[in-house]
Amino acid sequence: MVAMRQVSRRTARALTRAAAGTALVGAGCLAYAAGYEVRAYRLRRAEAPVLKPGQRPLRVLHVSDLHMVPGQRGKAEWVEGLAALEPDLVVDTGDNLAHPGAVQPVLKALEPLLRLPGVFVLGSNDYFGPMAKNPLGYFGGPSKIRTRARHLPVQDLVRGFTDAGWLDLDNARGKIDVDGRRLDLVSVDDPHLGRDRYLDLSAPADFSADLSIGVMHAPYRRVLDAMTLDGVQLLFAGHTHGGQVALPGYGALVTNCDLPNRYAKGLHRWQAPGRGARPDGPKSWLHVSAGLGTSPFAPVRFACPPEATLLTLVAKDA
Repeated sequence: MVAMRQVSRRTARALTRAAAGTALVGAGCLAYAAGYEVRAYRLRRAEAPVLKPGQRPLRVLHVSDLHMVPGQRGKAEWVEGLAALEPDLVVDTGDNLAHPGAVQPVLKALEPLLRLPGVFVLGSNDYFGPMAKNPLGYFGGPSKIRTRARHLPVQDLVRGFTDAGWLDLDNARGKIDVDGRRLDLVSVDDPHLGRDRYLDLSAPADFSADLSIGVMHAPYRRVLDAMTLDGVQLLFAGHTHGGQVALPGYGALVTNCDLPNRYAKGLHRWQAPGRGARPDGPKSWLHVSAGLGTSPFAPVRFACPPEATLLTLVAKDA
């Protein structure tokens, strides 16, 4: 009996030490995620073979999910510095705001980029302010916008972008000339809010243009598939935050939409479902940005640093 009590005490001490060690590691990870990585802004570079044979490269800067609040000087200065890349086109896939007073900070941070050709769409957090949520809720499916969420001054943001010359692509088609190339553009308002109206816009891509591009905030499969089936060659989206918290060697745990986790960030080939006797549908290129910010109620990132992407478009093989 004495021996059994001694074993029990040793087991209890071992479990206590293990629990303390686990808590210490967890605290260290949280401190890293909230204190360092969430501000460790990075530029991702990628190359997509989408241009017609013989064309010279075209450089597209993709920015997304700034979730700006007043006082974020480090983020603002980093974004301002992206203009030094001298991209041919800027694509902004929404969620610029996270506070009613953030419109002017966003416009100031983007001001050097607003001098360049650009297009944009809106995200849910451009319309509605963020609210505190249980982070475990994301494992149950896409988040919901609560009815008591406060409205943000989105029209002031839109006016600032359009006055600078950027093209508003919310549920719209358009064309833009960039570096001597004609780009055919189609986009939707935020699918996460159910504001997408692609069926009203659906049409075969304009193959007389040099490139067909689709833009959205949240990459829901219904939009990705529909655009791909229409022949859109390159898709841009944000919203996922790259999972925001990822496991090293594994990747994102959630995407906050119906996009499979493996597409949570970066450049991928997206295949639409087949039609009729064709089991394999057409493919497009899809770039999902992990974004530059977070909700102010969950200011952490782990194994998924904030980013913008310089995507170099190059010619396809003949």
